[in-house]
Amino acid sequence: MATPNECEDPAVTNFRRYLRIKTVHPNPDYDGAMEFLKEMAEDVGLPYQIIELSANHPVFIMTLEGEDPSLPSIMLNSHTDVVPVFADKWCVDPFSAEKKENGDIYARGSQDMKCVGIQYIEAIRRLMAKEKMLRTIHLTFMPDEEIGGVLGMKAFVEHEEFKKMNIGFALDEGLANPTEYFTVFYGERSPWWLKIYCTGNPGHGSRFIENTAAEKYAKIINKFLAYREEQEKRLNADKNMTLGDVTTVNLTMVEGGVQPNVVPSDLSVCFDIRITPTANLVEFEEMIKQWCQEVGEGVTYEFLQKYTDQTLTSTDLSDPWWKAFSSTFDKLQLKTKLEIFPAATDSRYLRELGYPALGFSPMNFTPILLHDHNEFLNEKIFLEGIKIYCELIPNIANVK
Repeated sequence: MATPNECEDPAVTNFRRYLRIKTVHPNPDYDGAMEFLKEMAEDVGLPYQIIELSANHPVFIMTLEGEDPSLPSIMLNSHTDVVPVFADKWCVDPFSAEKKENGDIYARGSQDMKCVGIQYIEAIRRLMAKEKMLRTIHLTFMPDEEIGGVLGMKAFVEHEEFKKMNIGFALDEGLANPTEYFTVFYGERSPWWLKIYCTGNPGHGSRFIENTAAEKYAKIINKFLAYREEQEKRLNADKNMTLGDVTTVNLTMVEGGVQPNVVPSDLSVCFDIRITPTANLVEFEEMIKQWCQEVGEGVTYEFLQKYTDQTLTSTDLSDPWWKAFSSTFDKLQLKTKLEIFPAATDSRYLRELGYPALGFSPMNFTPILLHDHNEFLNEKIFLEGIKIYCELIPNIANVK
């Protein structure tokens, strides 16, 4: 385990300590995360509470009361959990938080999204020393964003404690950007996980059997992949488009068959579909139904997940939240780029209920490495992010 340099910024040390807690699925160390966050809250001087919505899925909340607690509050959201690793593909131990000579800190969660959780805390620490803000600020840490947020944010927004918080606006995670720009996300694609079932005549592997499940299987897969190719061509043909502006389709699982010489009577295939919010969801499902009918009898589907909310957060300058957010970057002379988030975050559960939420992680000049091998964040970028939040948080918290 690397030892922090004597001159290392304490915020970086806290970041690296957080990264070493193995909150990795399928068995996240939530106890370790809760103890660490308790220590952080006590060190900064913030009251905190832990809400256990279901067994071993704690939601941690730190609160900085504003001058007028009756006003709708600000939610600074992050998640404690991280995705699994393939340790043999990493250049270091993925939970060592090793820092290279150039300041790159390697660890699972360095981008997604333990960096943001610590940046919130460290920005609040600095702000408390110099000013009081109008609105109350809640720092929330969710347990299970990486596996859908069902036992975390989705359950939390229905909880009485959430309702008491009286949220007016929320910040959540974004993505790194390899250029000078900071990416800001005002909406998300709808994740649909679809399973297609194909049934047909079974028989011996030596015969030409008619109406097999495999024939239908090939046809339905080709329809989905042809649509995938069409969407990819749209994206590549327009330099102004981003991934969130199109719909992605990916084949993720196949099942069926009993042995090599038996023609199976049943085959199934799963697709991960992420639908852009500009698409008509009713028409999209009708298209799927039409494909199944065209392939023939015995082709059906079911949804393993079907998210249908397409709410977008306003980015019009007449909106006070967006005006406060965007004016921060104007003041700092930093460039931003607005996009639809290509995947899904806990923000979707907030937007669905009408709460404005923006996805933003202050990481420019940084390759996008969430869920990838050798995920890292440079300490200078991390520290600059704290400075940005020190400007951004008061601007939002003082909206009148």
